[in-house]
Amino acid sequence: MPNGSEIVSTPLFSCDEARSFEFELFGDDEAKEWAAMGGAGRGVARQIVRDIGEAGGFAQRPRILVLVGKGHNAGDALIASHELFRRLSGAVVDVFFVVGERALRPLARRAWRDLQQAGGACVSIVRDVESLRSEYDLCIDGVFGFQFRPPLDIGVAAILARINCLEIKLRAAVDLPSGLGERNAFRADFTYATGVVKSPLLALENAGRIRHVDLGWTFPDSPVGNAGHVLSALTLRSLVRLRPVRSDKRTFGHLAVVGGSRSFPGAILMTVRAALRSGVGLLTAFVPESLVPSFAAAVPEAMWVGWPETAKGNLALEGSHLLRERLGRTTAAVIGPGMGREPETLAWLETEMARMTVPIVLDADALIPEIVQAGTTPRILTPHAGEFERIGGGADLPAFAKKHLATVVLKGHITRISDGGELFHSFFGGPVLARGGSGDMLAGLVAGLLAQAPQDLLSAAAKGVVWHGLAADALAQACGATAVTSTELLDYLSVALRRSL
Repeated sequence: MPNGSEIVSTPLFSCDEARSFEFELFGDDEAKEWAAMGGAGRGVARQIVRDIGEAGGFAQRPRILVLVGKGHNAGDALIASHELFRRLSGAVVDVFFVVGERALRPLARRAWRDLQQAGGACVSIVRDVESLRSEYDLCIDGVFGFQFRPPLDIGVAAILARINCLEIKLRAAVDLPSGLGERNAFRADFTYATGVVKSPLLALENAGRIRHVDLGWTFPDSPVGNAGHVLSALTLRSLVRLRPVRSDKRTFGHLAVVGGSRSFPGAILMTVRAALRSGVGLLTAFVPESLVPSFAAAVPEAMWVGWPETAKGNLALEGSHLLRERLGRTTAAVIGPGMGREPETLAWLETEMARMTVPIVLDADALIPEIVQAGTTPRILTPHAGEFERIGGGADLPAFAKKHLATVVLKGHITRISDGGELFHSFFGGPVLARGGSGDMLAGLVAGLLAQAPQDLLSAAAKGVVWHGLAADALAQACGATAVTSTELLDYLSVALRRSL
């Protein structure tokens, strides 16, 4: 859904809406369905090749297990395994017809014949759970789609329970982990939603991380329901374009960054470093004066302003003139990272919010009700779940955003963004972000983008979230999610931009 703010997304569908949409797209035309199945299977395979990098990559002779049902999910899984067999030298593929080979529908059967012809002796049929290998690099679940209705058949449940106990490097589900949320349902590490994303998937605990495999379909311009949209990597395409030749540093905005304390000096430094990578032209950072010498030496690209400190090393009230004197030359601000919650500092910020004239990102310690509700300047809030609860957030994110006249980035394993009107979901990123500092860098990215386009808060929020998440994915796929540090993410921001296209 391209729009004026360059946010690109696809709508979330209910199961009924998805069936209706796909019927309009294909009718009963098997040629169209086969083409879509091929695109889905190959798209799943391409994404698996990237994602398994986070778990160490494929072995020298990869072992792949494919769980096959009877319909489109089965066909997608078989085509994905065919594509992987073509890409991976020495691969062996075990195919388990969970509901029997005779149950295959015509297109799934066609996909099975193609895999057999390509793989020959390297493709084997698994007849029962006793014939399974003890270890696999990959298991692709293509048993049931959203037409499945519980409960699971006892025999199928036993098969899935056994497979859940195997040593498998990456467990991939096509569209839906088989068995929905039942006790013996397939436990996926990743679920690859092909074509459309169905809203029930977002609530499944056994779905793992969700990837949208874009098949290039054209969707309605307006939301299908009230479930919102899924953000696409194409949201970043404007950041990859050539910049205007007649430009200078003022062309790309001037960001003010306010925060830090002697207790939490690193947070604001990470925010500044991330903001500088956003493409912003100028950046002025206001931090406790004792931090300036080391910070200026570490990051000379920023202009550092020393702020008078309280006895505890927080921003003191008497430094407020420093910001007011310079704020007129800026196009946006971010306040909060590492700031601490000393009463004097918070009282200053609550008062300052009433005078703010530039759009602002409020993060971390600035996220308290009195500050969030103060003043009328446009604002982006970037809370995690605990901070969202602290500022009075409930289950309805758009209603909260509308009430507070804010754009809200609610961080989580699925990050949600709303300005009170639209609702977006981001599937990018993962457990590699579950470490201190990742939120500080997201605030810096969002604020840097906002400084470059201060009239479009929703676009800055969406682009920042997608960029941050894509960089996290690239980092994890290259290095794993364990032995890395938060700031390594910065070196993958350029990688993420090139991947976004």
